[in-house]
Amino acid sequence: MSRLLCLVLTISPIFWLAPRELVAQRSSAASKDVVREAMKRAATYYFENVSTHGGYVYFYSLDLQRRLGEGVASPDQIWVQPPGTPTVGMAYLAAWCATQDEYYLKAATAAAEAIAYGQVQSGGWTNCIDFNPQGDRASLYKNGKGRGRNTSSLDDGQTQSAIRLLVLADEALHFRNLQIHEAAITSLDALLAEQFPNGAFPQVWDGDQNPDPPIQNANYPSYDWRTEGRIKNYWDYYTLNDNVCGYLVQTLMDAHRVYGDERYKMAIEQLGNFLIRAQMPDPQAGWAQQYNYDMQPIWARKFEPPGVSGDESQEAIETLLKIHAFTGDDKYLEPIPKALAYLKKSLLPDNQLARYYELKTNRPLYMERRGDVYSLTYSDANLPDHYGWKTPSRLPDLERQYELQRNGRTEPKDQSPPAREVQEIIRSLDQQGRWISTYTGERLIGQAKFPRGDKYLSSELFSQNLTSLAGFLNSLK
Repeated sequence: MSRLLCLVLTISPIFWLAPRELVAQRSSAASKDVVREAMKRAATYYFENVSTHGGYVYFYSLDLQRRLGEGVASPDQIWVQPPGTPTVGMAYLAAWCATQDEYYLKAATAAAEAIAYGQVQSGGWTNCIDFNPQGDRASLYKNGKGRGRNTSSLDDGQTQSAIRLLVLADEALHFRNLQIHEAAITSLDALLAEQFPNGAFPQVWDGDQNPDPPIQNANYPSYDWRTEGRIKNYWDYYTLNDNVCGYLVQTLMDAHRVYGDERYKMAIEQLGNFLIRAQMPDPQAGWAQQYNYDMQPIWARKFEPPGVSGDESQEAIETLLKIHAFTGDDKYLEPIPKALAYLKKSLLPDNQLARYYELKTNRPLYMERRGDVYSLTYSDANLPDHYGWKTPSRLPDLERQYELQRNGRTEPKDQSPPAREVQEIIRSLDQQGRWISTYTGERLIGQAKFPRGDKYLSSELFSQNLTSLAGFLNSLK
């Protein structure tokens, strides 16, 4: 077993979510045996009762008859997009690293094989895998068992999370599972083939050759962006939306560590070079969600206007910090001070950042909705509730991390949970081995909804809790 693999699984963003708070105190109140028993009980229930074809969706009714991903899922459908199958699979790997119990490796292998089944012919994944070849979500799978679209997607970490699980499972299995190994290598080859000459990636691809536009820096459009310059197939262009770049960097870092192929390091460096070029010029030294081949911000969906994005700008800073830590090259830090200063000036009165700031004026930009018609507005009084129009500021943490790295220092990597959290995780596990959630009306991933007060199972909660307990065991070694 690679100690580096276990380190990756306990400190890297397995769920593509914010890391847990750092803690220094430990307690033996929860013994190793108690923690191990809780982990095994939870994993046994989830693997043997919840999984289908080795994979998972986001949410389940307690009787397991209702399965939800992005909408209702059939018994033959599993989800790729986090927190679906790759998220659960990596939680099993974290448990295996902490305990060396082969049961967890068996469960992780089943998840990785399910992911390998759903690789599309263009080399990546869409958000769902349908094991029914005639199913309504089937795609044109590489194994010849599907039909329909041949679309590989980087949106919301879909292909990136699939590759990560395959790469880490491949390492854990000593590269002996040919199905997993081949899917990992061919998906990485396909991913590298889609990188543009300037280092950017599209949101999706279908195997067609990318164009070869000139390399240039970000700039403001000279036309009226409100009425001109819309591109229907925005997904073919340079994309930052939903942390595409951050997910890619983590995936390529894993691949470089496991396989030692310098192409993955070069791809990371090129992606960092793109982020440097994509920083908007004054007066808005942030980043947009997507750009055309002239490096100008463009529309995506009808409620996603071109603009400088508070969320994607923070994600771009985080990604540059990752790339600097990986490469040691200070050029990846150079855009950050100006970006931090710009974002501080752009904070809303509630200390949040707007999702969009109007080009050049920097006024917070929102949408109003009547039926299917969206209209631009500067007011946040009547925002549609299906989208995140504002995002919490992470600027203090980003500035602290920048100062640490600028001075050649790093924060401690220990992210294991405190004993009180471990006790609560164990206490909340029911007799069947389930962590049960109650729906209170909150917005759930994939727009899933239950009747208020209904109880349900969450793959995200299962994965978080199992990984937390594994991290706690590792802290006691």
